[in-house]
Amino acid sequence: MVVMDLSSLEISDIAFEKISKLMHRLCGLNLHDGKREMVRARLMKRLRALEIKSFEQYMKYVEQDRSNLELSIMVDMLTTNKTNFFREPQHFDFLRQKVLPNIKNHRMRFWSAGCSSGEEPYSIAIVLREELPDIGLRDVRILATDISGRMIEKAREAVYEQRDALQEIPPHLLQKYFICIRTRSPCAYRVKDSIRSLVRLARLNLMDRWSMRGPFDVIFCRNVMIYFDKPTQKQLLIRFRKLLKPCGYLFVGHSESLVASPHKFHYVQPAVYVK
Repeated sequence: MVVMDLSSLEISDIAFEKISKLMHRLCGLNLHDGKREMVRARLMKRLRALEIKSFEQYMKYVEQDRSNLELSIMVDMLTTNKTNFFREPQHFDFLRQKVLPNIKNHRMRFWSAGCSSGEEPYSIAIVLREELPDIGLRDVRILATDISGRMIEKAREAVYEQRDALQEIPPHLLQKYFICIRTRSPCAYRVKDSIRSLVRLARLNLMDRWSMRGPFDVIFCRNVMIYFDKPTQKQLLIRFRKLLKPCGYLFVGHSESLVASPHKFHYVQPAVYVK
């Protein structure tokens, strides 16, 4: 097999504009010119795998694929981002110290919107197990959604390597809520059923109609809206607010700001808002 050398291949303005418009229409992604190299690097893997010599040919291939399989792969390639357990730990401290003590209801609902490979919802579940001694007597559920079917499947497997996603987990929590399934380097662990049972995973494009009714006590949508343009962010904030309970919380990423997007949330602290 001849390996194609595409190292010097660039994306033409026409191809990049076509990709940008398609991704914005499908999932609200704002691929401005500053994202051109990221798009090139990620899609180059598909060009090599398919032995396609240009991005124009690749877009024709996507358009002609009636199964939409390649379109799904392209969305996966351009929306998947690395994460880890207890990322931005201030949020989990706030959840533990300020949010959970004030939820008195038997029924508790959380949503991890843009859950990637599952680290965020499983982190939420660990906090709930640690902080709610009567959790077995409550109706507690965490909805975890992502646009990437591949990431949802990885979250269902719930297997993570210690050197990557698990670095921020204290040893006693690692021992309590994970099972070591590979002892040779790199060590790998699977999330225990006591945590997985709290999480329901589903594929969801945030631009589509939402079937869940809520209401949610807490919505995590962190490091997701940063990829959307301002009109899309505004509409998402309206939809999130409708699904939150009165005094429900919205967590966004610390690199995100709601200042430029009109909304009716009240600021609590950096990246934390309340209805």
